[in-house]
Order: sequence, then C-alpha cells, then structure tokens
Amino acid sequence: MTTQTLGLDPLLYNYLLSVSLREPEILTQLRQETAQYPIGRMQIAPEQGQLMALLVQLMGAKKTLDIGVFTGYSSLVVALALPTTGKVVACDISEEFTAIARRYWQQAGVADKIDLHIAPALETLDRLLAAGEAESFDFAFIDADKSNYDNYYERSLQLVRPGGLIAIDNVLWSGRVADPQVQDNRTKRIRAFNQKLHQDQRISLSLIPIADGLTLALKN
Repeated sequence: MTTQTLGLDPLLYNYLLSVSLREPEILTQLRQETAQYPIGRMQIAPEQGQLMALLVQLMGAKKTLDIGVFTGYSSLVVALALPTTGKVVACDISEEFTAIARRYWQQAGVADKIDLHIAPALETLDRLLAAGEAESFDFAFIDADKSNYDNYYERSLQLVRPGGLIAIDNVLWSGRVADPQVQDNRTKRIRAFNQKLHQDQRISLSLIPIADGLTLALKN
C-alpha cells in the first residue's frame, strides 16, 4: 500500500501534484488527519482520488459503491463529484475509522449522499442483490481485505449496469506482485486476481500504474 504513485522520485511526484492536483481543502484535511494513524498508508493517493472523481463525472454516474471506507476519502471524493441526487453505498466494518469519515462527510455537506453499512461487505452486497438492485449501480470501488477481492469483484459485476465501471485498488501491491520471490498469501491472491481479470471476457480492462495500481474494469 502507498499514499502516492509508485516509481516516481519525489521531485517528479511533487511536480505532478503541482500541475494537476485540484484537491478541495476538506479532502486535504482528511488526508492529513489520516496520515497521523499508524495504518494511514491505507489511504488512497490524492491523484487517484481525483482520477476516480473524473471518471464518475465522465460517466454521469448517480449511484456508486464504496467497498472499504477506512476514514472516508474515497467515499467523499466520489460524493463530491456526484450530482445532488447521487448516492454512495459505503461498506465497512470499523466504527472507529468510519466515525472520522462521517465527520468529514458532514463537514463537506454530502452526508445525505452516503449510505454507510457497518457489516461485512459481502453481507451488504448480497442484501443489495436480494433486494433487486442488480445492474443498478454505475460505479464501484473495491479497496478492502485482499482475501475477498474476487468475491467483491463478482458481486460488483452483478450490481453494476452494463457500461458500468469497477475500480480495484492495490493491484500492484507495492511492486510485490512482480517479484517471484514474494510468496505470501495476500500477494498470491492479488496475482491470481490480476490474472483472472486479464482473461475475463465480461469486461474491458485497463490496469493503470497510478498510486498502488488501479484496475479499471468496464462491464460489457
């Protein structure tokens, strides 16, 4: 996990931010507060958040999924990009970290756009499917436990509409996926997941080397 794009030296990375990043102050504040926590590196990079917001705007998205909220940056950046009638269905199990998220959503004036479910994400996704919400979402972002990436992807593929987009975080896994000497369970799962998507004819695919690697899967 990384809070900035892999492989860029500090000089080039700072230049990239200086000429492209248009981060609202509320997002900067959230990012800075999150960085104070020992696991703050779980936060997505600001340039990735800005890309996600742009994609949501390009699609004209109105209904989105956020699987793995943490302190709420991804939910907030998407909610800010949605129209006033837009909705984010957010999934997480942590009351502690989502309390930070709720505070920032409220300050940003988008709390009414975000429907937070505190429960295992698979349970929430299965409830959405059981409630008849298949193919009703425009966009989904997956950034939760890596052991369930395949399960989250399969549920998201059912929930997004044809032409809908699924974005999956951490697919380059700090470069470990490319190192054959690294054989821990999480790395192997991400490798297998990446291979699966490469062969999946249900989607159009692009793996973007931004932040820690972001896969974009467009449902056919």
